[in-house]
Amino acid sequence: MSTIQLRTPIPGPKSKALSERRAKAVPRGLSHGTPIYVAKAEDAWLEDVDGNRYLDFAGGIGCLNVGHRHEAVVEAVKDQLDRFLHTCVQVTPYESYVRLAERMNEVTPGKFAKKTIFVNSGAEAVENAVKIARAYTKRPGIIAFEDAFHGRTMMTLALTSKTHPYKAGFAPFPSEVYRVPFAYCYRCSYNLKYPSCDLYCARHLEDTFKRVVANEEVAAVIAEPVLGEGGFIAPPPGYFKVLTELCQRHGILFIADEVQSGFGRTGALFASERYGIEPDLIVTAKSMGGGLPLAAVTGRAEIMDAPGPGGLGGTFAGNPLSCAAALAVLDLFERENLLNRANEIGERFQRRAREWQRRWSIIGDIRGLGGMQAIELVQSQESKTPAGDETKKITQYCYEHGLITITAGTYSNVIRLLVPLVISNEQMDEALSVLESAIAAVCDQKGAVAQLV
Repeated sequence: MSTIQLRTPIPGPKSKALSERRAKAVPRGLSHGTPIYVAKAEDAWLEDVDGNRYLDFAGGIGCLNVGHRHEAVVEAVKDQLDRFLHTCVQVTPYESYVRLAERMNEVTPGKFAKKTIFVNSGAEAVENAVKIARAYTKRPGIIAFEDAFHGRTMMTLALTSKTHPYKAGFAPFPSEVYRVPFAYCYRCSYNLKYPSCDLYCARHLEDTFKRVVANEEVAAVIAEPVLGEGGFIAPPPGYFKVLTELCQRHGILFIADEVQSGFGRTGALFASERYGIEPDLIVTAKSMGGGLPLAAVTGRAEIMDAPGPGGLGGTFAGNPLSCAAALAVLDLFERENLLNRANEIGERFQRRAREWQRRWSIIGDIRGLGGMQAIELVQSQESKTPAGDETKKITQYCYEHGLITITAGTYSNVIRLLVPLVISNEQMDEALSVLESAIAAVCDQKGAVAQLV
């Protein structure tokens, strides 16, 4: 039986009415990818206020790896609701905060003593990771990467790469942030090819210390193991080993921003494991809370202890409801086969996407790790010119036909996969058929020439 059920044209009349109210009440800076207003959601589907049911490939921008309203998460939150909602951990602490910190110290990469602090969002966690790194090293500089996204607060905007819509008009940003190219093999900044390049982009960090900022002035290098908003770019094997070894040589901390790649998305609990690295600090959020706001900084104990008492915190940081949800999420990963499922989802997507690439020149690149997969859309495979307009048309076709998708990439020409890992094979195939039809419709519309198989 089909999960997708459309009872009205999309958007339906109730969603249209809500869009009119929104336009009067909410500033335009808060954008929305679809004109659909949600009424309820379960597992890998959601239903709008008009009774239309969709499959969800966006997952709340990667917050729902265990699915919408997983029973274990809901029960944990209900149990906490019966006890207390908020006390502020900085005034009257609670056991669930400590227990969750202990769990995070155990499950994150690295065989060394660790400590964890909880905050509300990924951006807030990144801000605190920078504070901790500077406090420990007594150095000001932070090196970030092209195509990176680390948040929308002022410090994280300084670290974020994409100008529009994120940075334009909000300057000046905090200083002492330096940017270098990432391992974007499809669009290599140095016009080289892997593996003959010998990971030049990673080794080029040494040149940065000679030409841009002195290594003794750099507190940390921050990187997403797989770029999120930047286009789901997964560096080749060995890249992060080279990068982290260079950091260690110069006493520079390595911060892994696993806000989007963490909690099973890549087929490991953390993408850092896929690259065999042990970050000094690891930033997590999104799917950690199973749908509730929660983020963390976990790192080497001596580094985490660098700020003095009162130097870290926040009124709602580590909210007890979110801590209860996160403990349930970790339990789910221990007892259910979600990591293998992420890999199965990725393989299922890759098989279909490779077929599309042979049929249509608009599919330029297919990439990812585990269930963190994406296709990059181009005018032609020869030119690699970004196909931003076509990407918009494909995503619109998808939601009009019952599939919620989300884009990414500096050129807004990447469709990324953030489907809840609890999706069934039947639902996955149904969703991929909608996406295939969307690509076909756009290619036919622009008169694209099908390639020979």
